[in-house]
Amino acid sequence: METRSLRLFIVMVVGLLLLIVGCAVGILITPQLSNLVPLTTPDEVVQTESPPLPSPMSSPTFPTQIPQDMLLDADAEELLIAGIYQRVAPSVVHVRVVQQVSEMDDSLFDIPGMPDFDHPDEFYQRGEGSGFVWDKEGHIVTNYHVVEDAASVEVTFIDGTSFPAEVVGTDPDSDLAVIFVDSPEEWLHPITLGDSEAAFVGQRVVAIGNPFGQEWTLTTGIVSALGRTMPSGTSQFSIPEMIQTDTAINPGNSGGPLLDRNGQVLGVNTLILSLTQASSGVGFSIPVNVVKQVVPSLISEGYHAYAWLGIVGRDMDRDTSIAMNLSPDQRGALVLEVTESSPADTAGLLASFETVEMFGALLDIGGDVIVAANNQPLRSMDDLIVFLVEQTVPDQEITLTVLRDGEEISLDVTLGERPR
Repeated sequence: METRSLRLFIVMVVGLLLLIVGCAVGILITPQLSNLVPLTTPDEVVQTESPPLPSPMSSPTFPTQIPQDMLLDADAEELLIAGIYQRVAPSVVHVRVVQQVSEMDDSLFDIPGMPDFDHPDEFYQRGEGSGFVWDKEGHIVTNYHVVEDAASVEVTFIDGTSFPAEVVGTDPDSDLAVIFVDSPEEWLHPITLGDSEAAFVGQRVVAIGNPFGQEWTLTTGIVSALGRTMPSGTSQFSIPEMIQTDTAINPGNSGGPLLDRNGQVLGVNTLILSLTQASSGVGFSIPVNVVKQVVPSLISEGYHAYAWLGIVGRDMDRDTSIAMNLSPDQRGALVLEVTESSPADTAGLLASFETVEMFGALLDIGGDVIVAANNQPLRSMDDLIVFLVEQTVPDQEITLTVLRDGEEISLDVTLGERPR
């Protein structure tokens, strides 16, 4: 009898332990599973209800002011960073999207041992990013790649209040987009814009965003380089004058602001160079001066019109200069290709027509070398891109100075509008 009671007691204890372990495992696993959002069918998306809009009479809540006694021992840098967060965090938003995936790899449904079944032609997936309030009308700036192919967009403010949003303008070439929320003005705190031309290497900068969905995260660093020209990743064109920073930028930071010590926007965080898709200390921001050019057009027209020359080119280097019988120190933009019927083609620019081998590398040579635009010296293809983006508009006539067969000539070009 005692043996039977002992066995029953042991069984009860073991069962209780298994229950406790099961609950603990469930608690640990749940947050991870919440990040694995399954693809949904269009019907499921349509049936999803939007959260109710808050009453216009309600008021948003903002970060609680740090008690003064907690700041007594803070140093100057801590006070500076804490002050930036207190002022700017209410201007930063969390952007959630449902994106349409129009094509799916049918092999994903080829499961061994399972019968074939019909599946929807269109799928939806969820994504997220960051953004910031542009004006009191409800316009919010983010990255184009955050809202690309969005079926629905939702904006959440720092107090947790969410509003549905609509995309009003996009520019894949600069990876910028503007979305609109119809919210009471109490939630709209426009951010202050700085001047990216005043940025310098070594400058202290701060990023606020939602990396990996961790809302309103602040990271700090410095401007580590300036003047980078990087592919936009969303079009065939590159973004000039990008700001490189070692500030931690991760997926979810896209569209959020890079701020100077005054809490003013220096750039819009957009991409990183990383083999692991996580921060490795090489992040890039779209300069705010480009943002100032593009965003007003997105609000008024829904797109931004760029001047277009119609060439593919690259920087001149020492080897290419020597192969073309030019001075080893000759610099400029070598024309590799000229688009048919483009402004460059109409003006008579010549593309490379010969390939030579030098030190084991193949070099395209023989094309025109653009060395100046409107008498402004150009030392690289990057310089030409910056000139076209920042100083020209469609239908403008410019004068290019080119080297052809070692001789300088001038060509008048009437710029077109970039294909969209």
